Amino acid sequence: MAADLGELLVPYMPTIRVPKTGDRVFKSECAFSFDSPESEGGLYVCMNTFLGFGREHVERHYRKTGQSVYMHLKRHVKEKATGAAGGAIPRRRNGKVFLDLELNRDFNGEDYEYEDEVKLVIFPDHFEIPLPNIEELPALVTIACDAVLNAPSAYKKQELESWEEEIQVSRHARSLRQLDNGVRIPPSGWKCQKCEMRENLWLNLTDGAVLCGKWFFDGSGGNGHALEHYKETKYPLAVKLDTITPDGADVYSFEEEEAVLDPHISEHLSHFGIDMLQMQKRTENGHHTDNNSRPRVSEWEVIQESGMKLKAVFGSGYTGIKNLGNSCYLGTVLQVLFSIPDFQRMYVGNLQRIFDYSPLDPSQDFATQMAKLGHGLLSGQYSKPPMKSEVIEQVMKEEYKHQQKGVSPRMLKALVSRGHPEFSSNRQQDAHEFFLHILNVVERNSAGSENPSDVFRFLVEERVQCCQTRRVRYTQRVDYCIQLPAPIEAATNREELLAYEAKRRDAEENMRAPPEPVRARIPFTACLQAFTEPENVPDFWSSALQAKSAGIKTSRFASFPEYLVLQIKKFTFGVDWVPKKLDLAIDVPDFLDLSRLRATGLQASEEELPDLMPPIVLPEDTRDNSMGSMDSPEIDEAAVMQLAEMGFPLEACRKAVYYTGNMGPEMAFNWIIAHMEEPDFAEPLTLPSMMDPGPSTSDSPMGATLLGNSPPEESIAILTSMGFPRAHSIQALKATNNNLERALDWIFTHPEEGGE
Repeated sequence: MAADLGELLVPYMPTIRVPKTGDRVFKSECAFSFDSPESEGGLYVCMNTFLGFGREHVERHYRKTGQSVYMHLKRHVKEKATGAAGGAIPRRRNGKVFLDLELNRDFNGEDYEYEDEVKLVIFPDHFEIPLPNIEELPALVTIACDAVLNAPSAYKKQELESWEEEIQVSRHARSLRQLDNGVRIPPSGWKCQKCEMRENLWLNLTDGAVLCGKWFFDGSGGNGHALEHYKETKYPLAVKLDTITPDGADVYSFEEEEAVLDPHISEHLSHFGIDMLQMQKRTENGHHTDNNSRPRVSEWEVIQESGMKLKAVFGSGYTGIKNLGNSCYLGTVLQVLFSIPDFQRMYVGNLQRIFDYSPLDPSQDFATQMAKLGHGLLSGQYSKPPMKSEVIEQVMKEEYKHQQKGVSPRMLKALVSRGHPEFSSNRQQDAHEFFLHILNVVERNSAGSENPSDVFRFLVEERVQCCQTRRVRYTQRVDYCIQLPAPIEAATNREELLAYEAKRRDAEENMRAPPEPVRARIPFTACLQAFTEPENVPDFWSSALQAKSAGIKTSRFASFPEYLVLQIKKFTFGVDWVPKKLDLAIDVPDFLDLSRLRATGLQASEEELPDLMPPIVLPEDTRDNSMGSMDSPEIDEAAVMQLAEMGFPLEACRKAVYYTGNMGPEMAFNWIIAHMEEPDFAEPLTLPSMMDPGPSTSDSPMGATLLGNSPPEESIAILTSMGFPRAHSIQALKATNNNLERALDWIFTHPEEGGE
């Protein structure tokens, strides 16, 4: 028999591998489904790729790869016979084979026992060889089987890696030098000290300088002034301003070139007047703890529907997502996405096609993992009633709340979070940020096909009015979510709130138990109204005045999505830097009329601001208004060096920054991409005005460019980066008054004019 097995395996020996240190062994879950060794058909692990497959999907992998040898893992879960001793350790046959697999917590060890079974299966004839079988199998096969059985599961390895990525304490934290320069940081209104950036701002913990972060390829970030400041001063640590909470903050070490922990962050922030621990100190005081924790308990009870009798439901569309460790944000977003028909149609409706055309490693394919999750949530295959008949009876009587098994989208989480500093960790995250992140991933992977995230897409029209000239400018932007303020002053139960506040203060002063918390009830229409209220635009450059002026901005919907996603902004900062969550409830009506929020565009009574770009500031321009005295243009050298560090020629970087009006590295980067094929790309910058000033016009202010005659370089760069010729892009912009969307339509409707 031993010789027979050896001869049988000879043709397959070259395909059987022993897993190495870097190999991931998927022996806990199928790559196409959530089947596991505990599923009815068990799990088949390919002895070459170490991918796991359920019974329904192993044939597909065999046909696609030709791999014939699989290890079949099967765990039998059985109810103990009546009268068996309770509390005993579950009996496990062949205990060694599943060292890496934990007992299923859905089944109490006192009521169930486990029997594990392992085989080698050879396809396509399904020839089975029970394991262990050391005497009859070739040595290489035995070694490979033992290595697979003893290798850590890919999921455990992934969890260890995510913890290894956790940030470490900075070596500068303990002895950080802080200057006594009298700097005090306010709780709001921050702005980079070297540019106009008001986002992605970092506070240097040595001298209190507030500066912008580095610019990234996705358009986020700033102009790199925080890094530039470090190079000048060598002050190593900076904290991101909008991340400060009582629990900590995001700290970066320029010298160590990574995110770090600062155990003394509270002291370092208090040096600049930021009191991040005040909320913690209050909660450490007895009666303060009660006052602050009661609203949170109340909110949690509302979420959990405390006090209500709920009947467990099972079947199609009623499958839960297991918590993978601080992953509530992920489960929430994914459940919402797969409740929408467009996502169901895209990933579940095309399930077989997606699976059939998946790559050799389906665990690394986004469409495959989305289809896998969609099927898992909607099929009902993983949402079944409990096994015991008496438990079922209890469920029907609402006396027992059974926890359904649910699904664990570990493969999808690992895929969409790869390379992301936050989502790849095991820390808590924001559902709104993850929603936008996964929509971005969906869009990237939907190129050339239907994009289901379009159901959330809408246009916002922004109207900005110059307060001095009363002229206006209309622009549009794409968005997928609206952030709404929660105006506490619009609460409908103000008298009740005032009475509660008086009772709370009285209880605090007299050391009595606090009253039952009262939540502010705010109409949803008030939140929408607050969104449309005019807001001031700081540092608004008025093209009518050719100078900075006061501006007022209002927002309206230029188009509406099929599904409108809203985020209610419940967090705010007090004057003492303590972040506060507003304890409130939003009354949302069943029907909502948004017609009054629809954008109307330019009105007949309104006058548009001139289509002029801000002037390019030249050294002598602001002194004598004379082009003749100009020697060289003013160029943001920090932006130039940032682009040069990416590998572009220095002179090309200087031209890019100059021709985009010193508007930052992002615009300059787009210019480089659009012009890098030109023959004079790396030639030194030569200003046309140095060679030939040309005629001047009385209606074009010195230093400003009339867009009707010469479209802005950034607009040209955007169109040319899409693949359109430069001449055609300029022609389109001129024909549409430099409106990018209209220019794009014009290009498609005038293809014959591309050669002009």
